[in-house]
Amino acid sequence: MSNSYLRVVWVYPDLLSTYGDRGNLLAIAHRARARGIEVEPIGVRSDQPLPYQADLYLIGGGEDGPQAVAAQRLVQDGTLRQAADRGVPVLGICAGYQLLGESFVASGERCQGLGILDLRSDRGESRAVGEVAGESHPNLGIGPITGFENHGGRTHLGSAVQPLAKVTHGIGNDGQHEGAWAGHVVGSYMHGPALARNPLLADLLISWATGGRQLQPLDDTWPNRLREERLSALASDQG
Repeated sequence: MSNSYLRVVWVYPDLLSTYGDRGNLLAIAHRARARGIEVEPIGVRSDQPLPYQADLYLIGGGEDGPQAVAAQRLVQDGTLRQAADRGVPVLGICAGYQLLGESFVASGERCQGLGILDLRSDRGESRAVGEVAGESHPNLGIGPITGFENHGGRTHLGSAVQPLAKVTHGIGNDGQHEGAWAGHVVGSYMHGPALARNPLLADLLISWATGGRQLQPLDDTWPNRLREERLSALASDQG
């Protein structure tokens, strides 16, 4: 696609769109358009085929039942796996993160994932609810991450992926690491929404989606103020 035009697919909003995750689509659109990049947002319901030609796919969170249905339909559709194999960026949040892996547990049953990321998810002894923060992988260049988590899953990473961040507050995958990434695919438990609270992650996805385009800085006064407030509050709690 053109470096000045993005087709952004919001995957199955009828099944996977909890805790304000649609804000990730809004954040991408806002930050791309502010740089003169035209954005075509495409919402694709679960009874529709995913478009093959897209520049970025976004998946949100959801409850166990809808997550299992979404995974089954995405496996049958095949487009998302093919897109990831071609290097098209994908962001999965919470349930959307888990279904990018090899398998996950929903409603007590182990379900097949898409196998895009080398990880598997199961259930933890307690639910992880509250703020999550961490130091992101240095190769990503996005600095500290901050978000809100609400999940019962625990995710175990394989050797073919890297953790998105080392946890400094909250649970994330397992109390030590949060999220995962490989190539141009990122998964995370962060709501908030994630890209509004972590604008550099949004910019990284935009850069990937535009073929590595160098993005000029934006006035991030308000996003940075929000981030500083949340990170400062966590630092005060730990102090």
